[in-house]
Amino acid sequence: CHVTAAVAWTHSGRAAVIIYVEEGRGGGPIVDSGRLAHVQEQLENVVEAHHGTGERRSVRLTDPKLGRTHTERRLHQLLYADLDYTRCQGCNDDCAKIHVTIEPCEEKGYSIVNLRSADRPKLLFDTVCALTDMEYVVFHAAVSSLGTLADQEYFIRQKDGCTLEKESERHKLSQCLIAAIERRDCDGLRLDVCTMNRMGLLSDVTRAFRENGLSISRAEVGRHGEMAIGSFYVTEASSGGSYVSPETVEQVRKELGESIVVVDKLPCWNGEVKPTAASKPSTRRHDGSAGGEKPRFSLGTLFWAHLGWLSSNFGSSIRS
Repeated sequence: CHVTAAVAWTHSGRAAVIIYVEEGRGGGPIVDSGRLAHVQEQLENVVEAHHGTGERRSVRLTDPKLGRTHTERRLHQLLYADLDYTRCQGCNDDCAKIHVTIEPCEEKGYSIVNLRSADRPKLLFDTVCALTDMEYVVFHAAVSSLGTLADQEYFIRQKDGCTLEKESERHKLSQCLIAAIERRDCDGLRLDVCTMNRMGLLSDVTRAFRENGLSISRAEVGRHGEMAIGSFYVTEASSGGSYVSPETVEQVRKELGESIVVVDKLPCWNGEVKPTAASKPSTRRHDGSAGGEKPRFSLGTLFWAHLGWLSSNFGSSIRS
């Protein structure tokens, strides 16, 4: 099988991955039912080998033509179904990052949801995904941002017209909204890859990370013409996930060659690293030199443009 694109998110100790694959010989869809069954069996063996007894896990092969769900929304759905939000304790008055309040509006028959969090691209998308997947209907909404903060207000009801009467319902919604916003957070050091595409490339890259003690917290990879492009956010297990040593990065570079570009950790903006008012990004290549020039193109922009095309047009592949 040949991987044409893949996206992975991690949150609260859980992982969700969507992989687009095609036949390795000649490309095109995998149509043989026996071969598909074999691929799924092998994937299930790999996933099972790294999980404890009774731990939740699932592997599914599907044809994108059956339901062209936006890739990022599908990741939200996978993690929501996996109950990743249950590790979130909800919100209180001392909330430092994401603050959620839910109040009744009895005269209008709504529940009012207010959120305050750091502003970023796709914040509205993530919030609405959570509300929609929990089968809430938004009747009115107001969104504003001031500086680095964003405020969102939603007047909602359940599909059956009911409001959130029970404290358990309000607590669960608060948990799910916080989880939906947190899932896009990027921990670790960002490593960009841009190299000639070939069979087994993704396997070689992830093997080099694993053998050097690096854990992937998020990944976005795809093709652009004959090139493979992608971004990996990695942490070092030995440091508790808060640091990646230059020696480890250098060792990975030696194994993978000239294709690795190291980008200092900054807030994740839709696959791109952008400067904040307090600091500008320092892009270091493998030799440690700093590059002051603005890159001619963004790997993140190329990747998401290609993945958007995949989500709506790549109907001949299998997605798991």
